[in-house]
Amino acid sequence: MRATRSDSAVLAFDLGATSGRAILGCLGSGKLELQEIHRFPNEPVRYNGELHWDMPRLWHEVQAGLHAAARGGPLASIGVDTWGVDYALLGEGGILLENPYHYRDQRTQGMVEKAAGVVGRDRIYDTTGIQFMALNTLYQLYAASQKTPRLLAAAESLLTIPDLLNYWLAGVQACEYTEATTTQFLDRRTRSWARGLLGDLGIPTHFLKSIIQPGAVLGGLRAELAQPEALKTAVVTAPACHDTGSAVAAVKTGGVTAFLSSGTWSLLGTEVPEAIVSADSRRFNFTNEGGVGGTYRLLKNITGMWLLEECRKVWDVPGRKYSYGELCGMASAEEPVRTLIDPDDSLFTAPEHMPRAIDAFCARTGQPPPRTPGAYTRTILESLALKYRSVLEQLGSIAGARFEQVRVIGGGCRNAMLNQFTADATSCRVLAGPAEATALGNIAMQLVGIGAMASIDDARALIERSFPVEVFQPAGSAVWDRAYANFKNLS
Repeated sequence: MRATRSDSAVLAFDLGATSGRAILGCLGSGKLELQEIHRFPNEPVRYNGELHWDMPRLWHEVQAGLHAAARGGPLASIGVDTWGVDYALLGEGGILLENPYHYRDQRTQGMVEKAAGVVGRDRIYDTTGIQFMALNTLYQLYAASQKTPRLLAAAESLLTIPDLLNYWLAGVQACEYTEATTTQFLDRRTRSWARGLLGDLGIPTHFLKSIIQPGAVLGGLRAELAQPEALKTAVVTAPACHDTGSAVAAVKTGGVTAFLSSGTWSLLGTEVPEAIVSADSRRFNFTNEGGVGGTYRLLKNITGMWLLEECRKVWDVPGRKYSYGELCGMASAEEPVRTLIDPDDSLFTAPEHMPRAIDAFCARTGQPPPRTPGAYTRTILESLALKYRSVLEQLGSIAGARFEQVRVIGGGCRNAMLNQFTADATSCRVLAGPAEATALGNIAMQLVGIGAMASIDDARALIERSFPVEVFQPAGSAVWDRAYANFKNLS
């Protein structure tokens, strides 16, 4: 819907791993209206054998989004969310010392095991409650401490990606809490930096900044940015700066309702009042990320639509590009549950040719490989749905809950085939929407931060009124149970 500008007009920058958007949110007639102001690609750059984010280009696009939004009238607030774990090092005078590394860069290979060999996996998990993934900031910094120790010593500040953009916008260096939890070196008990853990790993701590909570107002724009007039009164407000934190902030979950943030990654979990750190949560590699309102997001990361996105890159040729709708239409004609993969297998982390990686998995597991784009698509979507069932069972065991419905949010909620597969595979009702959950959660916390909404509960109720969900009922059958038995034998 097209937004009507009001005194509570707020601008959300939502940057994902492949693209970014500037989205305007306005209150009107008891509902929230959205308008996309600016969209841009987020393409990493490779040089010196390393993979980095192109931060100068992203900053250029953020400024373009600011000016595009200002043409419509005054803004009350501006907020940024991005992906987690990656960081920037700043030197004297706030100078960016290097383009931030991309989390898929290979320098972290083997770093989980090396770091755990020094301080122990038990200590890392008990301190942070965060799942072990080589891409976590902890292992990126551990790799940097061995590869470029003098660069770390020269750094005066370490900021995560949204914190860096906030600094460039408002001139304030601070680390927002939900984003900070993704580093795997925030102490879950004290909600402060785990300096002892870092010190014992030989990682400097002098560059760590103070931690702020979602909804904190950082101040006005830097003077050189506060042009034209429409930007002079705008403040920069930190939402849940981690994109999953913002997505989950848009909806109420917990109890019998799990959330599934569906995009490049799938993040399946539930909101809990306290971090759950147990033998099972560690064994199943669940994470306790910071949420809004003092909550935690007990969840597990699953490789998501990245699998299909990478296949599309292979299949797309000049004059022929498959849409998701076309691929799902082709998939519907393919044989059900003929071939299954484990989406989180290491073969799929960063292959040069995703279909060949799927073929290699099939050869290893004695399955017939898919032969057409439609067959690959069906294999990916059915396998994701079965992975969701597996993780949902683990989540229920850890949280002591029996889930009856799954709230699918993010761009993946538009995929009706995957939604129905998810309902069928899990025997849960699926509530799909809103697709723009991340931007909506970003906007919600801005509205709370500037006092336009009394609480996050009020903001969530506003979102529910404004963006109805689509419901998918499970049509359970023995076919999915047999497929699940086969799926569990793959890993």
